[in-house]
Amino acid sequence: MTAPEGPPLVEMRDINIAFGGVHAVENVSIDVRAGEVIGLVGGNGAGKSTLMRALSGAHPADSGQILIEGKPVTIANPREAKVFGIETIYQTLALADNVDAAANMFLGRELTTRLGSLDDGAMESATRKVMHRLNPHFRNFKVPVKSLSGGQRQGVAIARAVHFNARILIMDEPTAALGPAETAQVRDLIRQLKAEGIGIFLVSHDIHDVFDLADRISVMYHGRIVGTVQKDKVTTDEVLAMIIMGKKPGEVTTEELAQLHA
Repeated sequence: MTAPEGPPLVEMRDINIAFGGVHAVENVSIDVRAGEVIGLVGGNGAGKSTLMRALSGAHPADSGQILIEGKPVTIANPREAKVFGIETIYQTLALADNVDAAANMFLGRELTTRLGSLDDGAMESATRKVMHRLNPHFRNFKVPVKSLSGGQRQGVAIARAVHFNARILIMDEPTAALGPAETAQVRDLIRQLKAEGIGIFLVSHDIHDVFDLADRISVMYHGRIVGTVQKDKVTTDEVLAMIIMGKKPGEVTTEELAQLHA
C-alpha cells in the first residue's frame, strides 16, 4: 500500500520516559497516517503501553516531541489529547455496566434539554446513528452493557470515541479475552474505522490480529523501537524474531528463526 500524501496525522519523535532511572521508553519515534493501522507489538515490559500513555496524556514524556499534522503540540493530560482528536480504547473499556449504550456513549458528556433535564431521546438517536454506521446488526440499545457480548461492548466503546470526533485511536489489546466470532466482529469494526480515515495504533500481543489488520508493524524491545516494517514485506517469524530477540529481519539467521519453533 502507498502511504497517503502530506504529514502523518500524528508523529512522536525521540520520546523518552524513565521511572526511577530506568528507561521505559528510549528515543522512540513512531507515526500514523490517516486510514492507516500501525501494529505496535513487543513482549511484556517492552514499553508499548508506556509510549501510548504519553500520546494519550496519561503519562507525558520526559522529553521528545509530538506533532499533529506536522505541528508540534503539548499533551499534558487526557483532556488535551481529546482536543486533538486522540481517543484511547482500553482493554478494560471503562464502561458503566449498569446503564445502556447511549448512557455509556455520553458518560460525562450528557446532552440536556433547554430545561436542563437529560435529553435521553437525543442521546439514543445519536447512539443509534453511530452504531448503525459501525455495526448495522447492533440491536441491544435498551439493555445494560453488562449483558452485551465482549464484541458488542467493544463496539460501544469505539462508537463513543468516534462520535466525539476521534481522528487517532489507540486500541489496547482490543480482542483480548474474546472468542473467535467476537474477534471477527472487532476486526470488522477496525476495518470500518480505517476506511473512514481514522489513524489507529493497535497495541496487541496477538500476532494474527496484527497481520490481519495492520499496514505497518512497529516492534519494541526493552524500551526501544527495533524497527518499523511493512506488513506485506515480512513473515510472522521475522516479526517474532524482532519481538523475542530484538533483531531486524536482515539480522536474523535461518537457525535463529528455526529456534522460534523448537
